[in-house]
Amino acid sequence: MAKSEPPASSDTSSVHIKAVIFDIDNTLIDFFKMKELAVEEAIYAMIATGLKKSHDEIWNAIDKIYQKHGVEYQNIFNEVLEQFEGKVDNKKLGAAISAYRRVKTGHIMPYANVIPTLIALTKRGYKLGVISDAPSLQMWIRLCDMGLEHFFDFVIASEEEGELKPSPLPFRKAIEILKLKPDEIMMIGDNTNRDVAGAKNIGMVSALAKYGQLGKRIVGVQPYPANDKIKPDYEIGDIKELLEILK
Repeated sequence: MAKSEPPASSDTSSVHIKAVIFDIDNTLIDFFKMKELAVEEAIYAMIATGLKKSHDEIWNAIDKIYQKHGVEYQNIFNEVLEQFEGKVDNKKLGAAISAYRRVKTGHIMPYANVIPTLIALTKRGYKLGVISDAPSLQMWIRLCDMGLEHFFDFVIASEEEGELKPSPLPFRKAIEILKLKPDEIMMIGDNTNRDVAGAKNIGMVSALAKYGQLGKRIVGVQPYPANDKIKPDYEIGDIKELLEILK
């Protein structure tokens, strides 16, 4: 655990945290690893059922579509097939979706120490929530897939609040739900520009999940740009370090 040097106006050592909010992808789960494996399997499934394109051609097409629509885009394989064949062949589409879902289900799992950390925080009486840019239904599905849904009092989808992080809107919604002061809430996420900046701008205590930061480019996702001007109150290399911070 590394404690960043806080701004002069911030004194996190004197703050009594009563609630902890998490980003979900790459904070609670290794989303990018799951996404990459699932997309790979879907590509091979389309090739096996007759799509006459190379792996790299399909990968690059998927990458461009995700760049345009976001990595939660639901019609990704329909669009790939329309692009290459001018129509959607249901055999190829079914194979792609089946392969993707099979791998996704098998690889949606929490990082090591997530469950014991959430158990400990719950026993200590902390209120727990999620703020993510993913749609709320997708967040609840992921939490349910991992058996984590019972730990969380609420999930907030930034886009459904009107603006993505670091907009103050989703963070204000959390404050409204929790009925707490901003400095009584800690936000943990892997993105400095979204999670940390959004929390700090509204007065929450921030923790950067270093273990979940993207180290390489994968399909549909660019590495997060470094921003040395945004300093989290804490940096953690493992989620269990929260228990030491909040003891």
